[in-house]
Amino acid sequence: MEAFLTCGEARELERTAARDDTQNRTQRKGFFTDTTLCIGCKACEVACKQWNQLPDDGLLFTGMSYDNTVALGASTWRHVAFVERPVALANQDAGAFSWLFNSDVCKHCARAGCLESCPTGAIIRTEFDSVYVQPDICNGCGYCVVNCPFGVIDRREEDGRAWKCTLCYDRLKEGMQPACAKACPTDSIKFGDIDELLETARKRVDVLHEKGMHEAYLYGEDAASQPGTEGLNAFFLLVDQPEAYNLPPNPVVPTKNGKDAWVSFGIAVAGLIALAIGSAMTKSEGCA
Repeated sequence: MEAFLTCGEARELERTAARDDTQNRTQRKGFFTDTTLCIGCKACEVACKQWNQLPDDGLLFTGMSYDNTVALGASTWRHVAFVERPVALANQDAGAFSWLFNSDVCKHCARAGCLESCPTGAIIRTEFDSVYVQPDICNGCGYCVVNCPFGVIDRREEDGRAWKCTLCYDRLKEGMQPACAKACPTDSIKFGDIDELLETARKRVDVLHEKGMHEAYLYGEDAASQPGTEGLNAFFLLVDQPEAYNLPPNPVVPTKNGKDAWVSFGIAVAGLIALAIGSAMTKSEGCA
């Protein structure tokens, strides 16, 4: 007997194929960003813009921070966040604070909402397991923008196309490391094989815990810790809640909840139908 797929099953197969669209994906590369080593110098931002020939973001400060680029966007693929935290110490001024710095970037999610929602095939997964936008195929529909749980990808006003970090795909193909990692003076941004980065990151957390910094932890290192994205190829060591760094605590790729959404919709429709039938029967009994 011939087997037929439901629409939901067919869509899931398409999404699975999109996630595994590179047959020779043998090298998993990514970033481990250690925020405890970041000094906020923005060398990574400058290197990224210089190598990728990105336009400037203006020279105006928001008045809310020393950070002038504010957030990731179509022309800012690396963004160093300046986070002020109040310090509650004895004999300390009431207005005292400490700094947190974090060089944010596209997460190159193991399950990427932007890739799964792209209708033109402009967004692909490379042999390095990175998520890459092909600018010559992008039609500027914006579906990727609304389906990114991190708010990373954005459209450029000049041409309407979507842009984000490419993990310096052109450099990787030549055996070079990304420009941001090469420019980082404190080794806060580490680039390499994912498995090696995970080992390095976990050892770093152990060292910080031994030194008394028990709040240190890894954000997005694997599917177990972040099931909504099935892990990140650009993960972070943080010392505060994710929200402090403008990161979502539990990011979820929208398509991952597609089945649950359709079930809820069906239940709601069934409820409305039952209510309508009940109301009609009540009126009928009243007329009799």
